[in-house]
Amino acid sequence: MSENIYQTLTQLGGKTNLPATPEEAVLERVANPHPDTPYAVRFVAPEFTSLCPLTGQPDFAHLVIDYVPGPYLVESKSLKLFLGAFRNHGAFHEACSVMVGKRIVEVTEAVWFRIGAYWYPRGGIPIDVFWQHGTLPDGVWVPDQGVPPYRGRG
Repeated sequence: MSENIYQTLTQLGGKTNLPATPEEAVLERVANPHPDTPYAVRFVAPEFTSLCPLTGQPDFAHLVIDYVPGPYLVESKSLKLFLGAFRNHGAFHEACSVMVGKRIVEVTEAVWFRIGAYWYPRGGIPIDVFWQHGTLPDGVWVPDQGVPPYRGRG
């Protein structure tokens, strides 16, 4: 690539404050260096946190994000800051999980995307949320997300 694909990044390489809300977070992208090669990218966020919209109590999840990029990749520091912005965001598990997925798809123009959000129990009930966009291209290997169902202490 003749152009510097990193020239538009504003958060990488220096101190960046955590955004106050997910809506305010700047999710950055870079050009896919292999746009004609279908391949999978995985991000794992084992300490995702948001707030219950009714009680204000913290909720915790293990996120597994897989995608086949189109023209763009999500820049990982901006993703970390975007996910961190949920710490003060009050929404149910389903809303947070799908919001993360839709925002990444919008920014990257992903060919295929899936998120597995494995939420730890609230009120004794774990909630797992799954969302997928697009169709996985033939020949792309995406491993199992590797997160077993919640079993408690058993």
